[in-house]
Amino acid sequence: MIVPGGQRTQAPRRFRLSFSRHAAMRAGMRCDLIIRDATILDGSGAPRRQSDVGVSGERIAAVGDLGAATAEREIIASGHALAPGFIDAHTHDDRAVLCGPECMLCKMSQGVTTVVVGNCGISLSPARMTTRPPPPLDLLGDESWWIFGSFGEYAERLARDPAPVNTVALIGHMSLRIEAMDGDTQRAATGAEAARMQARLAEALAEGAAGFSTGLYLPAQQYGADRRGDRGRRGAAPGGRALCHAHA
Repeated sequence: MIVPGGQRTQAPRRFRLSFSRHAAMRAGMRCDLIIRDATILDGSGAPRRQSDVGVSGERIAAVGDLGAATAEREIIASGHALAPGFIDAHTHDDRAVLCGPECMLCKMSQGVTTVVVGNCGISLSPARMTTRPPPPLDLLGDESWWIFGSFGEYAERLARDPAPVNTVALIGHMSLRIEAMDGDTQRAATGAEAARMQARLAEALAEGAAGFSTGLYLPAQQYGADRRGDRGRRGAAPGGRALCHAHA
């Protein structure tokens, strides 16, 4: 992704690395795309450098001096930075990733190619709503958006209408809580309700969710039998992650 870039609305290409140190210097190389004279920041911590990048198909074929190589398309990137796509690790884009390229243009235009959704204990699944959800869940939209009774349903919708960015989805504590407690969240959960949250989290992780998130909406005394930390550890055990939005 070149910064500053053009006004592109299609999904960013997902390029994979496949080159050797000597491939970049190979005379007669033919690529689909060569980006020339870019300032490369490769994300490894190495110093920035001026170089060319050759792309064939969806693979980066060569990085280096490609003066002897040719391509179907070339971009002169002098004065521009070239870097791997950025990861926006804290978003509330649960709904936006379902709305098409236009909704993600604000991210793509800044070089973001991956977003993490479901932060702060707020996720669009697994919970259905027939009335407007209470704060903070209404951040993600009114009841017309709360139609995913499982993470699997949310993932199926995302697969059917792919987002123009990569999407990593967390399961929110508040979403689990409001479903398990039938909306009566201004109290401590019972043991049975906490068990229901744990089971729903395990189900979501099995269906492909990346982890579990908590936020700051509930006072600590209202967690009670939720045993937030215990559930977070259990959720992370199969390979998921537990993320907490907390103030120092």
